[in-house]
Amino acid sequence: MAVYTVHEPPLRSGTTSPEPERFVFVRDGFSFWALLFGPVWMLRHRMWLVLFGYVAVMVGIAAVLHFTGLARVGPAVGTLLGLLIGFEAGTLRRFTLRRRGFSNIGVVVGDDLELAERRFFDVWVRKSSPGESGTRGQTGAPAGPHMPHPESHVLGLFPEPGASR
Repeated sequence: MAVYTVHEPPLRSGTTSPEPERFVFVRDGFSFWALLFGPVWMLRHRMWLVLFGYVAVMVGIAAVLHFTGLARVGPAVGTLLGLLIGFEAGTLRRFTLRRRGFSNIGVVVGDDLELAERRFFDVWVRKSSPGESGTRGQTGAPAGPHMPHPESHVLGLFPEPGASR
């Protein structure tokens, strides 16, 4: 089963509700294509800032390796950077979407993207239909009594001071 985060696009001018066809589902986990074709994968997903950072890091690493006489380890360093890109591909996409104004509105699990979309939109449509309580687009379970606020900088199970007592 794959885990996907669901990102709602910003509302276009003149619209009052989000357009379901513009929602983006980002798979969590390792991306083989990002490992093999990092820059091309970044271009495919229109991740310009990430691509710029990748090129800057690669040029910096190449310069450091050249001036220290360690140019022979360049391919190994490039492979390790490719692995890092592969493991962090979902995080990089979420970063780009957040910069474009998309909102992370939920997490959905499915065998593949189609099943995950079906599950998400089934719940989304039911929650947004009149006569049912709930807010449009909410898909997750209600927050527990000790869930930290998303803007909180506290890590762990007890986000309030003294909550462990």
